[in-house]
Amino acid sequence: MKGYVSKIRVLKMSKTPLVRFSIDGMNCLITTHSLSFLADVDEGMQVVVAGEFNDRKQFVVKKYSVLGKTKIMIEFEAINKAHHLF
Repeated sequence: MKGYVSKIRVLKMSKTPLVRFSIDGMNCLITTHSLSFLADVDEGMQVVVAGEFNDRKQFVVKKYSVLGKTKIMIEFEAINKAHHLF
């Protein structure tokens, strides 16, 4: 499934947090790689996800990929640009 991410929320904090988000209105959950997901993805970014639906019709993400630059790449570039100004 491919689309734009919105409504990112951490539902349960643990070693592998349970994260809920929407892709074009579809409810999605991720626990596998959820910490990386939080570092990589921001609302409005386009992603491709793979996984399966659970009994509650929520899409459980097993793999994801960001189309374009990840959140951490964008933040790193911003820090470097600010650093070069001084």
